[in-house]
Amino acid sequence: MFSSFEWGVAFRYLKARRGDKFISVIAGFSLVGICLGVMVLIVVMAVMNGFRTELMDRVLGLNGHVTVAGYSGGIDDYDQLTEDIRKLDGVVRANPVVDGQVMATARGRAAGAYLRGVKPDMLRSHEYVAGNILEGSLDDFGGRDTIAIGVQLAHTLGVRAGDQITLISPEGTATPFGTAPRMQAYQVVALFEVGIYDYDAAFVFMPLESAQVYFRLYDAASAIEVFVEDPDDITGIAGEMERLAGGRGYVRTWQQMNMSLFSALVVERNVMFIILTMIILVAVFNIISSLIILVKDKSKDIAIMRTMGASRRSMMKIFMISGAAIGFAGTLLGVALGVLIVIYIQPIQNFIQSFFDIDLWPAEVRFLSEMPAELKFSEVALVVVISFLLSFLATLPPSWRAASLDPVEILRHEA
Repeated sequence: MFSSFEWGVAFRYLKARRGDKFISVIAGFSLVGICLGVMVLIVVMAVMNGFRTELMDRVLGLNGHVTVAGYSGGIDDYDQLTEDIRKLDGVVRANPVVDGQVMATARGRAAGAYLRGVKPDMLRSHEYVAGNILEGSLDDFGGRDTIAIGVQLAHTLGVRAGDQITLISPEGTATPFGTAPRMQAYQVVALFEVGIYDYDAAFVFMPLESAQVYFRLYDAASAIEVFVEDPDDITGIAGEMERLAGGRGYVRTWQQMNMSLFSALVVERNVMFIILTMIILVAVFNIISSLIILVKDKSKDIAIMRTMGASRRSMMKIFMISGAAIGFAGTLLGVALGVLIVIYIQPIQNFIQSFFDIDLWPAEVRFLSEMPAELKFSEVALVVVISFLLSFLATLPPSWRAASLDPVEILRHEA
Protein backbone atom coordinates (compact mmCIF):
# COMPACT_ATOMS: atom_id res chain seq x y z
CA MET A 1 0.00 0.00 0.00
CA PHE A 2 2.89 2.33 0.81
CA SER A 3 6.23 2.18 -1.00
CA SER A 4 9.64 2.42 0.66
CA PHE A 5 10.11 5.77 -1.09
CA GLU A 6 6.98 7.18 0.59
CA TRP A 7 7.97 5.81 3.99
CA GLY A 8 11.48 7.20 3.72
CA VAL A 9 10.43 10.72 2.70
CA ALA A 10 7.68 10.82 5.33
CA PHE A 11 9.99 9.96 8.23
CA ARG A 12 12.69 12.28 6.91
CA TYR A 13 10.21 15.14 7.12
CA LEU A 14 9.45 14.21 10.75
CA LYS A 15 13.10 14.61 11.78
CA ALA A 16 14.04 17.99 13.16
CA ARG A 17 16.54 19.87 11.04
CA ARG A 18 17.97 23.32 11.48
CA GLY A 19 15.29 25.05 9.45
CA ASP A 20 12.41 22.78 10.50
CA LYS A 21 12.56 23.01 14.28
CA PHE A 22 9.33 24.99 14.55
CA ILE A 23 7.46 22.30 12.61
CA SER A 24 8.96 19.61 14.81
CA VAL A 25 7.92 21.51 17.95
CA ILE A 26 4.31 21.62 16.75
CA ALA A 27 4.46 17.90 15.90
CA GLY A 28 5.89 17.23 19.36
CA PHE A 29 3.04 19.12 21.01
CA SER A 30 0.60 17.07 18.94
CA LEU A 31 2.20 13.82 20.11
CA VAL A 32 2.20 14.92 23.76
CA GLY A 33 -1.41 16.11 23.52
CA ILE A 34 -2.63 12.82 22.08
CA CYS A 35 -0.57 10.89 24.64
CA LEU A 36 -2.07 12.84 27.56
CA GLY A 37 -5.59 12.60 26.17
CA VAL A 38 -5.40 8.81 25.72
CA MET A 39 -3.73 8.34 29.11
CA VAL A 40 -6.29 10.44 31.01
CA LEU A 41 -9.19 8.81 29.20
CA ILE A 42 -7.99 5.30 30.07
CA VAL A 43 -7.33 6.18 33.72
CA VAL A 44 -10.63 7.99 34.26
CA MET A 45 -12.68 5.24 32.59
CA ALA A 46 -10.88 2.58 34.64
CA VAL A 47 -11.51 4.46 37.90
CA MET A 48 -15.18 4.97 37.07
CA ASN A 49 -15.56 1.29 36.14
CA GLY A 50 -13.86 0.24 39.35
CA PHE A 51 -15.95 2.68 41.38
CA ARG A 52 -19.22 1.35 39.95
CA THR A 53 -18.19 -2.30 40.35
CA GLU A 54 -16.93 -1.88 43.93
CA LEU A 55 -19.92 0.21 44.95
CA MET A 56 -22.37 -2.27 43.44
CA ASP A 57 -20.63 -5.28 45.00
CA ARG A 58 -20.55 -3.75 48.47
CA VAL A 59 -23.99 -2.17 48.39
CA LEU A 60 -25.58 -5.38 47.14
CA GLY A 61 -23.39 -7.51 49.37
CA LEU A 62 -24.63 -5.65 52.44
CA ASN A 63 -28.26 -5.02 51.51
CA GLY A 64 -29.24 -7.98 49.36
CA HIS A 65 -30.51 -8.15 45.80
CA VAL A 66 -34.21 -8.42 46.60
CA THR A 67 -36.11 -7.36 49.73
CA VAL A 68 -39.52 -8.61 50.83
CA ALA A 69 -40.85 -6.04 53.33
CA GLY A 70 -44.02 -6.29 55.38
CA TYR A 71 -46.92 -3.94 54.65
CA SER A 72 -47.76 -3.38 58.30
CA GLY A 73 -44.16 -3.01 59.41
CA GLY A 74 -43.61 -6.70 60.10
CA ILE A 75 -43.94 -10.22 58.64
CA ASP A 76 -45.35 -12.62 61.25
CA ASP A 77 -44.65 -16.00 59.66
CA TYR A 78 -41.24 -14.96 58.36
CA ASP A 79 -39.62 -18.36 59.03
CA GLN A 80 -41.95 -20.19 56.66
CA LEU A 81 -41.77 -17.47 54.01
CA THR A 82 -37.96 -17.43 54.25
CA GLU A 83 -37.83 -21.19 53.78
CA ASP A 84 -40.16 -21.02 50.75
CA ILE A 85 -37.99 -18.31 49.15
CA ARG A 86 -34.82 -20.36 49.69
CA LYS A 87 -36.32 -23.15 47.59
CA LEU A 88 -36.63 -20.92 44.52
CA ASP A 89 -34.19 -21.54 41.66
CA GLY A 90 -31.42 -18.97 41.55
CA VAL A 91 -31.67 -17.97 45.23
CA VAL A 92 -28.35 -18.19 47.08
CA ARG A 93 -29.60 -17.31 50.54
CA ALA A 94 -32.47 -15.56 52.31
CA ASN A 95 -32.36 -14.05 55.80
CA PRO A 96 -34.99 -12.37 57.99
CA VAL A 97 -34.00 -8.96 59.34
CA VAL A 98 -35.36 -6.38 61.76
CA ASP A 99 -34.20 -2.83 61.09
CA GLY A 100 -34.91 0.77 61.93
CA GLN A 101 -33.44 4.19 62.69
CA VAL A 102 -31.92 4.87 66.13
CA MET A 103 -29.77 7.42 67.92
CA ALA A 104 -26.46 6.12 69.28
CA THR A 105 -24.82 7.90 72.23
CA ALA A 106 -21.62 7.36 74.19
CA ARG A 107 -19.32 9.58 76.28
CA GLY A 108 -21.43 12.65 75.65
CA ARG A 109 -21.43 12.17 71.86
CA ALA A 110 -24.38 11.27 69.65
CA ALA A 111 -24.88 10.12 66.07
CA GLY A 112 -27.72 8.83 63.94
CA ALA A 113 -27.47 5.12 63.18
CA TYR A 114 -29.24 2.37 61.28
CA LEU A 115 -29.89 -0.70 63.41
CA ARG A 116 -30.20 -4.06 61.71
CA GLY A 117 -31.07 -7.23 63.56
CA VAL A 118 -29.74 -10.43 61.95
CA LYS A 119 -29.12 -14.00 63.00
CA PRO A 120 -25.60 -14.38 64.48
CA ASP A 121 -24.65 -17.23 62.11
CA MET A 122 -25.63 -15.11 59.12
CA LEU A 123 -23.39 -12.22 60.24
CA ARG A 124 -20.46 -14.52 60.94
CA SER A 125 -20.69 -15.85 57.38
CA HIS A 126 -21.12 -12.40 55.83
CA GLU A 127 -18.19 -11.74 53.48
CA TYR A 128 -18.03 -7.95 53.82
CA VAL A 129 -18.58 -7.81 57.59
CA ALA A 130 -16.94 -10.95 58.99
CA GLY A 131 -14.02 -10.56 56.59
CA ASN A 132 -13.35 -6.96 57.63
CA ILE A 133 -13.31 -6.98 61.43
CA LEU A 134 -10.76 -4.42 62.62
CA GLU A 135 -11.21 -4.85 66.36
CA GLY A 136 -12.96 -7.37 68.58
CA SER A 137 -14.58 -10.58 67.39
CA LEU A 138 -17.94 -11.85 66.18
CA ASP A 139 -17.55 -14.93 68.38
CA ASP A 140 -19.22 -12.99 71.18
CA PHE A 141 -21.96 -11.65 68.90
CA GLY A 142 -25.18 -13.36 69.93
CA GLY A 143 -25.72 -12.29 73.51
CA ARG A 144 -28.80 -10.27 74.42
CA ASP A 145 -26.94 -6.98 74.82
CA THR A 146 -24.21 -7.24 72.17
CA ILE A 147 -23.76 -5.31 68.94
CA ALA A 148 -21.23 -4.79 66.13
CA ILE A 149 -20.76 -1.31 64.70
CA GLY A 150 -18.93 0.40 61.83
CA VAL A 151 -15.48 1.80 62.47
CA GLN A 152 -16.47 5.34 61.42
CA LEU A 153 -19.39 5.31 63.87
CA ALA A 154 -17.00 4.12 66.58
CA HIS A 155 -14.68 7.06 65.80
CA THR A 156 -17.59 9.48 65.97
CA LEU A 157 -18.70 8.16 69.36
CA GLY A 158 -15.15 7.65 70.66
CA VAL A 159 -15.63 3.98 71.55
CA ARG A 160 -13.73 0.77 70.97
CA ALA A 161 -14.53 -2.92 71.17
CA GLY A 162 -15.59 -3.75 74.72
CA ASP A 163 -17.13 -0.33 75.39
CA GLN A 164 -20.86 0.31 75.77
CA ILE A 165 -23.11 2.61 73.77
CA THR A 166 -26.74 3.55 74.34
CA LEU A 167 -29.31 3.22 71.59
CA ILE A 168 -32.35 5.50 71.66
CA SER A 169 -35.40 4.59 69.59
CA PRO A 170 -37.50 7.35 67.99
CA GLU A 171 -40.59 5.38 69.06
CA GLY A 172 -40.87 6.12 72.75
CA THR A 173 -42.76 4.43 75.53
CA ALA A 174 -46.07 5.94 76.64
CA THR A 175 -46.14 6.91 80.34
CA PRO A 176 -48.56 8.90 82.52
CA PHE A 177 -46.18 11.82 82.12
CA GLY A 178 -45.98 11.60 78.33
CA THR A 179 -43.85 9.68 75.87
CA ALA A 180 -40.48 8.65 77.26
CA PRO A 181 -37.64 7.75 74.89
CA ARG A 182 -36.80 4.06 74.75
CA MET A 183 -33.13 3.60 75.70
CA GLN A 184 -30.98 0.53 76.09
CA ALA A 185 -27.23 0.08 76.63
CA TYR A 186 -25.32 -2.48 74.55
CA GLN A 187 -21.75 -3.75 74.53
CA VAL A 188 -19.71 -3.33 71.35
CA VAL A 189 -18.08 -6.69 70.58
CA ALA A 190 -16.66 -5.90 67.14
CA LEU A 191 -15.76 -3.00 64.82
CA PHE A 192 -16.04 -3.62 61.07
CA GLU A 193 -15.07 -1.66 57.95
CA VAL A 194 -16.88 -2.66 54.76
CA GLY A 195 -15.24 0.16 52.78
CA ILE A 196 -18.36 2.28 52.15
CA TYR A 197 -18.17 5.38 54.30
CA ASP A 198 -21.92 5.84 54.81
CA TYR A 199 -22.30 2.26 56.01
CA ASP A 200 -19.23 2.31 58.24
CA ALA A 201 -20.52 5.55 59.79
CA ALA A 202 -24.09 4.38 60.44
CA PHE A 203 -24.60 0.60 60.54
CA VAL A 204 -25.19 -1.23 63.80
CA PHE A 205 -25.73 -4.99 63.77
CA MET A 206 -27.64 -6.67 66.59
CA PRO A 207 -28.79 -10.28 67.10
CA LEU A 208 -32.23 -10.80 65.57
CA GLU A 209 -34.01 -11.70 68.81
CA SER A 210 -32.59 -8.66 70.62
CA ALA A 211 -33.69 -6.39 67.76
CA GLN A 212 -37.18 -7.88 67.87
CA VAL A 213 -37.40 -7.03 71.56
CA TYR A 214 -35.94 -3.56 71.07
CA PHE A 215 -38.37 -2.62 68.26
CA ARG A 216 -41.22 -4.58 69.91
CA LEU A 217 -41.79 -6.82 66.93
CA TYR A 218 -41.25 -9.97 69.02
CA ASP A 219 -42.20 -12.87 66.67
CA ALA A 220 -42.07 -10.79 63.47
CA ALA A 221 -39.41 -9.57 61.05
CA SER A 222 -39.25 -6.22 59.26
CA ALA A 223 -38.19 -7.81 56.00
CA ILE A 224 -36.51 -10.76 54.32
CA GLU A 225 -33.28 -10.08 52.42
CA VAL A 226 -32.60 -12.32 49.45
CA PHE A 227 -29.34 -12.88 47.56
CA VAL A 228 -29.50 -14.40 44.07
CA GLU A 229 -26.98 -15.90 41.65
CA ASP A 230 -27.44 -13.29 38.89
CA PRO A 231 -28.32 -9.81 40.21
CA ASP A 232 -28.74 -8.50 36.65
CA ASP A 233 -31.52 -10.96 35.89
CA ILE A 234 -33.93 -10.96 38.83
CA THR A 235 -37.24 -10.06 37.19
CA GLY A 236 -38.47 -13.66 37.16
CA ILE A 237 -37.31 -14.42 40.72
CA ALA A 238 -38.84 -11.17 42.00
CA GLY A 239 -42.16 -12.19 40.44
CA GLU A 240 -42.02 -15.57 42.19
CA MET A 241 -41.29 -13.85 45.52
CA GLU A 242 -44.24 -11.52 44.95
CA ARG A 243 -46.45 -14.56 44.51
CA LEU A 244 -45.11 -16.23 47.66
CA ALA A 245 -45.47 -13.06 49.73
CA GLY A 246 -49.10 -12.66 48.72
CA GLY A 247 -50.66 -9.86 50.71
CA ARG A 248 -48.12 -10.03 53.50
CA GLY A 249 -45.47 -7.82 51.93
CA TYR A 250 -44.11 -6.12 48.85
CA VAL A 251 -40.98 -6.90 46.83
CA ARG A 252 -38.28 -4.38 45.89
CA THR A 253 -35.23 -5.16 43.77
CA TRP A 254 -31.79 -3.57 44.05
CA GLN A 255 -32.42 -1.65 40.79
CA GLN A 256 -35.49 0.00 42.33
CA MET A 257 -33.76 0.81 45.61
CA ASN A 258 -30.59 2.23 44.00
CA MET A 259 -31.93 3.44 40.65
CA SER A 260 -30.94 7.10 41.04
CA LEU A 261 -27.41 6.27 42.23
CA PHE A 262 -26.44 3.85 39.47
CA SER A 263 -28.23 5.87 36.77
CA ALA A 264 -26.20 8.91 37.81
CA LEU A 265 -22.99 6.87 37.57
CA VAL A 266 -23.82 5.77 34.02
CA VAL A 267 -24.61 9.33 32.93
CA GLU A 268 -21.42 10.66 34.56
CA ARG A 269 -19.33 7.97 32.89
CA ASN A 270 -20.71 8.71 29.42
CA VAL A 271 -20.29 12.47 29.84
CA MET A 272 -16.71 12.08 31.03
CA PHE A 273 -15.91 9.86 28.03
CA ILE A 274 -17.19 12.53 25.64
CA ILE A 275 -15.40 15.38 27.41
CA LEU A 276 -12.07 13.57 27.58
CA THR A 277 -12.34 12.52 23.94
CA MET A 278 -12.37 16.25 23.19
CA ILE A 279 -8.81 16.41 24.58
CA ILE A 280 -7.69 13.98 21.88
CA LEU A 281 -9.61 15.98 19.27
CA VAL A 282 -7.87 19.21 20.29
CA ALA A 283 -4.49 17.47 20.02
CA VAL A 284 -5.46 16.18 16.59
CA PHE A 285 -5.96 19.75 15.34
CA ASN A 286 -2.29 20.31 16.10
CA ILE A 287 -1.49 17.54 13.61
CA ILE A 288 -3.45 19.44 10.96
CA SER A 289 -1.57 22.64 11.81
CA SER A 290 1.86 21.00 11.70
CA LEU A 291 1.13 19.24 8.39
CA ILE A 292 -0.20 22.40 6.75
CA ILE A 293 2.99 24.24 7.74
CA LEU A 294 5.06 21.25 6.61
CA VAL A 295 3.33 21.19 3.20
CA LYS A 296 3.95 24.90 2.73
CA ASP A 297 7.58 24.54 3.82
CA LYS A 298 8.19 21.54 1.53
CA SER A 299 6.32 22.87 -1.48
CA LYS A 300 9.55 23.12 -3.51
CA ASP A 301 10.45 19.52 -2.61
CA ILE A 302 6.96 18.44 -3.67
CA ALA A 303 7.33 20.19 -7.02
CA ILE A 304 10.72 18.59 -7.68
CA MET A 305 9.44 15.11 -6.80
CA ARG A 306 6.42 15.62 -9.04
CA THR A 307 8.60 16.65 -12.00
CA MET A 308 10.74 13.57 -11.42
CA GLY A 309 7.72 11.29 -11.82
CA ALA A 310 6.15 11.06 -8.36
CA SER A 311 2.35 10.85 -8.54
CA ARG A 312 -0.24 12.91 -6.68
CA ARG A 313 -1.15 9.78 -4.75
CA SER A 314 2.45 9.37 -3.56
CA MET A 315 2.52 12.97 -2.32
CA MET A 316 -0.71 12.39 -0.45
CA LYS A 317 0.59 9.18 1.12
CA ILE A 318 3.81 10.85 2.29
CA PHE A 319 1.99 13.42 4.38
CA MET A 320 -0.61 10.89 5.55
CA ILE A 321 2.24 8.75 6.90
CA SER A 322 3.83 11.77 8.62
CA GLY A 323 0.61 12.75 10.41
CA ALA A 324 -0.51 9.21 11.21
CA ALA A 325 2.91 8.41 12.69
CA ILE A 326 2.45 11.22 15.22
CA GLY A 327 -0.99 9.96 16.18
CA PHE A 328 0.18 6.34 16.30
CA ALA A 329 3.17 7.10 18.55
CA GLY A 330 1.13 9.36 20.83
CA THR A 331 -1.63 6.76 21.18
CA LEU A 332 0.73 3.89 22.01
CA LEU A 333 2.62 6.00 24.54
CA GLY A 334 -0.67 7.15 26.11
CA VAL A 335 -1.95 3.57 26.37
CA ALA A 336 1.29 2.41 28.02
CA LEU A 337 1.25 5.25 30.57
CA GLY A 338 -2.48 4.87 31.22
CA VAL A 339 -2.23 1.13 31.88
CA LEU A 340 0.76 1.63 34.19
CA ILE A 341 -1.08 4.28 36.20
CA VAL A 342 -4.14 2.04 36.54
CA ILE A 343 -2.00 -0.89 37.73
CA TYR A 344 -0.17 1.21 40.33
CA ILE A 345 -2.98 3.66 41.09
CA GLN A 346 -3.07 3.00 44.84
CA PRO A 347 0.68 3.56 45.45
CA ILE A 348 0.49 6.68 43.25
CA GLN A 349 -2.47 7.97 45.24
CA ASN A 350 -0.71 7.33 48.55
CA PHE A 351 2.46 9.07 47.34
CA ILE A 352 0.62 12.18 46.12
CA GLN A 353 -1.43 12.39 49.32
CA SER A 354 1.64 12.13 51.55
CA PHE A 355 3.81 14.43 49.43
CA PHE A 356 1.26 17.24 48.99
CA ASP A 357 -0.65 16.54 52.23
CA ILE A 358 -4.03 16.41 50.48
CA ASP A 359 -6.87 13.89 50.35
CA LEU A 360 -7.43 12.85 46.72
CA TRP A 361 -10.25 10.45 47.52
CA PRO A 362 -12.36 11.66 50.50
CA ALA A 363 -14.34 8.64 51.71
CA GLU A 364 -17.23 10.75 53.03
CA VAL A 365 -17.77 12.11 49.50
CA ARG A 366 -16.83 9.11 47.34
CA PHE A 367 -18.56 6.41 49.48
CA LEU A 368 -15.56 4.06 49.09
CA SER A 369 -12.50 4.36 51.33
CA GLU A 370 -10.00 3.54 48.54
CA MET A 371 -9.74 4.56 44.89
CA PRO A 372 -10.75 1.54 42.79
CA ALA A 373 -9.77 0.89 39.17
CA GLU A 374 -10.94 -1.74 36.71
CA LEU A 375 -9.32 -1.91 33.29
CA LYS A 376 -11.48 -3.27 30.48
CA PHE A 377 -9.78 -4.38 27.26
CA SER A 378 -12.82 -3.41 25.17
CA GLU A 379 -12.66 0.19 26.40
CA VAL A 380 -8.90 0.44 25.84
CA ALA A 381 -9.42 -0.88 22.31
CA LEU A 382 -12.19 1.69 21.75
CA VAL A 383 -9.92 4.53 22.91
CA VAL A 384 -7.13 3.31 20.59
CA VAL A 385 -9.50 3.08 17.62
CA ILE A 386 -10.91 6.56 18.25
CA SER A 387 -7.44 8.07 18.60
CA PHE A 388 -6.14 6.33 15.45
CA LEU A 389 -9.23 7.31 13.48
CA LEU A 390 -9.10 10.98 14.50
CA SER A 391 -5.37 11.12 13.79
CA PHE A 392 -5.85 9.58 10.34
CA LEU A 393 -8.74 11.90 9.45
CA ALA A 394 -6.60 14.87 10.51
CA THR A 395 -4.03 13.99 7.83
CA LEU A 396 -6.50 14.11 4.93
CA PRO A 397 -6.88 17.91 4.39
CA PRO A 398 -3.11 18.70 4.43
CA SER A 399 -2.33 15.59 2.34
CA TRP A 400 -4.94 16.55 -0.22
CA ARG A 401 -3.45 20.04 -0.30
CA ALA A 402 0.02 18.61 -0.95
CA ALA A 403 -1.29 16.43 -3.78
CA SER A 404 -3.11 19.38 -5.35
CA LEU A 405 -0.05 21.64 -5.64
CA ASP A 406 0.91 22.58 -9.21
CA PRO A 407 4.67 21.93 -9.62
CA VAL A 408 4.93 24.31 -12.61
CA GLU A 409 3.54 27.24 -10.63
CA ILE A 410 5.72 26.49 -7.62
CA LEU A 411 8.96 26.25 -9.63
CA ARG A 412 8.07 29.39 -11.61
CA HIS A 413 7.67 31.40 -8.37
CA GLU A 414 10.85 29.90 -6.96
CA ALA A 415 12.76 30.86 -10.08
